[in-house]
Amino acid sequence: MSFSSNVKKELTCVPLGARHCMIAEIAALILMSGEIKYENDAYSIKFQTENAAIARKYFTMIKKTFNINTKVVFKISKKFHKKKTYVLQIKDNEASLKVLKATTILKYNDGKPVIRDYVDLTIIQSICCKRAYLRGAFLGAGSVSDPEKGYHLEFVNPTLKHAEFIKEVMTLLEMEPKIVPRKTSYVVYLKEGTQIVDLLNIIGAHVALMELENIRIVKEVRNNVNRIVNCETANLKKTVSAAVRQMQDIEYIQATIGIFALPDNLQEIAAYRLEYPSATLKELGELISPPVGKSGVNHRLKKLSEIAEEIRQTRGGIKND
Repeated sequence: MSFSSNVKKELTCVPLGARHCMIAEIAALILMSGEIKYENDAYSIKFQTENAAIARKYFTMIKKTFNINTKVVFKISKKFHKKKTYVLQIKDNEASLKVLKATTILKYNDGKPVIRDYVDLTIIQSICCKRAYLRGAFLGAGSVSDPEKGYHLEFVNPTLKHAEFIKEVMTLLEMEPKIVPRKTSYVVYLKEGTQIVDLLNIIGAHVALMELENIRIVKEVRNNVNRIVNCETANLKKTVSAAVRQMQDIEYIQATIGIFALPDNLQEIAAYRLEYPSATLKELGELISPPVGKSGVNHRLKKLSEIAEEIRQTRGGIKND
């Protein structure tokens, strides 16, 4: 199973909360994956999903909250994979009105019923109801990428109004989601690993949260190690390149005017550099008596390079790059 499927499986096992929380979760499920019809002066609600556990949870919440038995129909796709779809229907007008009014999806404007693509904030006023609403929205049309590959969590909304509503709820819970259109839908998404962890915690996917955190820690350690290795490799390359240039300069001086033509302090550092080509500045300084610091060693080696350059220019030699 994918990481996203595991998250949904865990969410279907979250214990049912109080009635007001179940109403919030039902409202989100209907708005994300449901269909409301008004035909022959009667309302009906249809909810469908390919996930048996989600279908079972929706059925149970409708039963416990409204004492309504939802009709369940199975559909098997004729395509290659032959996926099974669970269609849950409330066909009775009075039962449908009961659900729609309680969720505030149906409101009256000047005495006329209006079906909305969002709900009143009053039904998700408490934190527990906001959690339940986002849990229902994720079960309805949410997904999260495999954290091994990247961090991305999204809610695919059928309308811009509901996308903005989801974004508002998430913002109230101190997250910073963004909205982007995708074909005929509007996607509310998070790309930050820490915020995805926060959302999983909010909706109750604690096992998935721990799995994601473990992966994040391993990736962070791996990235830190890579950064350190890259930094050390770069420093080593710089050290080696500098040592090679220093050796070339000293050998050029030796071949032209001779090392003994140099002052004693430069003769000493030149001899040690030739003898210890891979030594660091600190190590070279410790060989000198009395010891010299890194800046002192670097100053002497620079002086040798300047002398070699002057000799090249005087004798028409090739400039050392």
